[in-house]
Order: sequence, then structure tokens, then C-alpha cells
Amino acid sequence: QVQLVESGGGLVQAGGSLRLSCVASGRNFSNYFMGWFRQAPGKEREFVAAISWSGSSLPYADSVKGRFTISRDNAKNTVILQMNSLKPEDTAVYYCAADRPPYKFTRYASDYDYWGQGTQVTVSS
Repeated sequence: QVQLVESGGGLVQAGGSLRLSCVASGRNFSNYFMGWFRQAPGKEREFVAAISWSGSSLPYADSVKGRFTISRDNAKNTVILQMNSLKPEDTAVYYCAADRPPYKFTRYASDYDYWGQGTQVTVSS
């Protein structure tokens, strides 16, 4: 079992940056494949980025490619989403998720086993 707590969301102007953090409690954080998803009002939850225990990432969502970067610090049980050049269309609740062994290595929300409560990101134009 692992519990995930996101932080770092807020209100920012278009073109600005935010750094989201997700801290995991529980054992064996380094064994989990970690992902970030987001959900805008009236829309389905969508994949943003994901990273393996060794730091390799899946291809980013096309909508964030070149602007967002995912990273992790296994010693601190933390996964980070650095978001630059933010756009109003990035406005959403951002969720951290964990995929436990045996890993699925996917972009599908249904394949992740644990979820945080989410953090709101609002980008004004």
C-alpha cells in the first residue's frame, strides 16, 4: 500500500511555470512506476507523463511535450512535474499515480493502482 500526496498547484499566468510534487508514503517507493494525469472540468482524465524506477520516461502527451518534465528522487519518495510555458488549456486538476509490480507501463489511468487527491492548476490568459 502507498499513499500519494500532491502539492504545488496554484494560479499562474500564461507563460509561467509551476512545479508539482508528489510525495509517497509507504515502503518500496523505488519499485513503483509513477505517472501524472490531469482532468479538466467536463473532460476525461488524461495522461501527462510517466517515469520508471530508473528514471526512464514514457513519451510525454503531445500537448505537453517540450514544456513539461517528469523526474523522481527515490531517496525522498518524490516525483516531480516541472511545468513551463503554461497555457490556459493546461488548467486542470493534476493527479499523481503509482503502478505497482507487475508493471503495466502504460498511459491508461485504469492501469494505475494508487492515486493522490489531486492539486488544482489554473492558468490565466
